[in-house]
Amino acid sequence: MNTTLEDFNETDDEELMKDLVQRVPEAIERLHRRYRTLLRSIIMQVLHDDAEADDVLQEVLLQVWNRAENYSSLKGKLVSWLCTLSRRRAIDRLRQHSAYRRATDRYEISCSYLDKEVVQLHPVEQEASLEEIRCLLHRHLTALPPNQEQAVRMAFLENRSQREISTLTKTPLGTVKTRIELGIKKLTNAFEGMRGEMV
Repeated sequence: MNTTLEDFNETDDEELMKDLVQRVPEAIERLHRRYRTLLRSIIMQVLHDDAEADDVLQEVLLQVWNRAENYSSLKGKLVSWLCTLSRRRAIDRLRQHSAYRRATDRYEISCSYLDKEVVQLHPVEQEASLEEIRCLLHRHLTALPPNQEQAVRMAFLENRSQREISTLTKTPLGTVKTRIELGIKKLTNAFEGMRGEMV
C-alpha cells in the first residue's frame, strides 16, 4: 500500500518536532522510521540511484535535526516541508553531478590538448616538456587545500572510486564528491593557464 501525505498524523508530527527541537536523541530515529519510505521515493524520482538516494536521505534527516527550529506548523504540514527538503536536496545532488562531469570533461580535454602539443615536439624537447608538465601538475596539486588534493590524487593518480575514497578517509561520500569537483575545477583553470606556458 502506497503512503500518501494524508496518512501522517499532525499531532504526532507536532510532538516529533518538539522532541527534535529539544534534541531528544530518539527523535531522529522516530523521524527516520516515520518518513524514510516516502522521502526516499521522492529522492529516487530525481536520482534513480539507490546509493545516492540513501546518501541524500541521510543529508535530509541531518538537516532536519540541525534546523528543526526553522520549521513552523503555521507555514504548512511537516510532511510537506520534509518532501520539499528532499526534492531540493536531490536536485542539488543532480546538479553537483552535472557540474562534476563538465569539470572532468574540461580537465580531460586540457590534458589531451597538452599531450598533443608534447607529441609534436622533438624527443629531447618532448622529455623536457613532459618533465615541465609533471612539475606544473605537482605545483598546482599541492596548491589545492589538503583535503581536495588528497581526494584528487586518490581519484586520478591512484584510480580509486569515490566510494573507496570515502571509506579510506572516513569521509561522507557527498563530501568526497564535492572535494573532487572543486579540485578538478581549480586544476582545469590551472591547465588552461599552462597552455600559454607550453607554447
